[in-house]
Amino acid sequence: MTQTMTAARMHAVGEPMVLEEVPLPIPTGADVRVRVESCNIVPNLANILANWTTWFPQNPLPALPAIFGLDPAGVVEAVGPDVRVFAPGDRVYVNPGRSCGACKECRSGKIMHCQHFAFAGYFGLTPTSSVMLDRYPYGGLAEYTLAPEGSLVRLPDNLSFHRAARFGYLGTGYAALQKAQLGPGSSLLINGISGTLGLGTALFALAQGVTTILGTGRNRELLERVRAISPDRIQVFSTDDGPIDKWVSEVTDGGVDGYISALGPNTPHAPFLEGLRSLRRGGVAVNVGATAGDVPIDVHHLMDQQQSLVGSCWFSPGEGQEMAALAGSGAVDLSVFEDVVFGLEDVNDAINGLENRNGGFSNYVISPNGGNGND
Repeated sequence: MTQTMTAARMHAVGEPMVLEEVPLPIPTGADVRVRVESCNIVPNLANILANWTTWFPQNPLPALPAIFGLDPAGVVEAVGPDVRVFAPGDRVYVNPGRSCGACKECRSGKIMHCQHFAFAGYFGLTPTSSVMLDRYPYGGLAEYTLAPEGSLVRLPDNLSFHRAARFGYLGTGYAALQKAQLGPGSSLLINGISGTLGLGTALFALAQGVTTILGTGRNRELLERVRAISPDRIQVFSTDDGPIDKWVSEVTDGGVDGYISALGPNTPHAPFLEGLRSLRRGGVAVNVGATAGDVPIDVHHLMDQQQSLVGSCWFSPGEGQEMAALAGSGAVDLSVFEDVVFGLEDVNDAINGLENRNGGFSNYVISPNGGNGND
């Protein structure tokens, strides 16, 4: 008899998910099956489910009906015969980034540049990424998921599954910091610091020793909560009070060394451009936010001032392992997150309830197997 599991599946774009019994995935080769203890509900999920095919028709969704869920964390339950490092019982986060392993970029070790790169349980990032979505069709909104061994991040015992399920957004900020090459003695501007992307970026910037962190947003109450995390190193500014670059010029000597844009969807272009104008000579800007469209950038100014603008989409499993080590050692403190936990049967309520989140401090997760996130 074929074994089954419960999964939440979307049958048509924009429709609510439906709980169904589907075949239990069987790991072969170097794949593993993970019992999902927690899966993050990212703030942008409702937009992706309803609008992706209109916004980015060239980049595919998983074939419908599909199991979504970007950031699963749980316990390895079964492994394929070629798995060498992980074993049943291991606590892991499953990085959803999928690369083909065969294109020129993958064979050069640049898996993030894969020509077929896709997010399992979310969407593809190239017109040909359906090949990876079809190979790994199991997102985290199910009792189990299937993933290649190379995507796993081993979790320390003191890091809960609920916090590990936040690694997607945390890792996006962490990878941006690596590209900006910031450390002790440096200064950083984070646009959108009180949001899901921005708050995680600030936490890892603190852990890496960035001396001065300037953060912007609109909600003054949330901004003050961020500042209170490290009042000696974090300064905040509401964009309702004026231009960002004017404020930065008042509180720094010549601008910031790095600028990370973590702004949300539908944000106007002005804050992004004001962030660019806040860079000092030689500064690096990294975009991980959702500012979209034809943004007018003075490329001659970038050249004259030796500045760089870099796009950063995700993070590697290796970077995820570095994050886990920082959390395990206590160098980064993830206790600021407020877990809001739903059962799999409440997945649609969880997605629709994100509008009530407390900025980046809320951590909405689904627990498909009913665990407490710590087992």
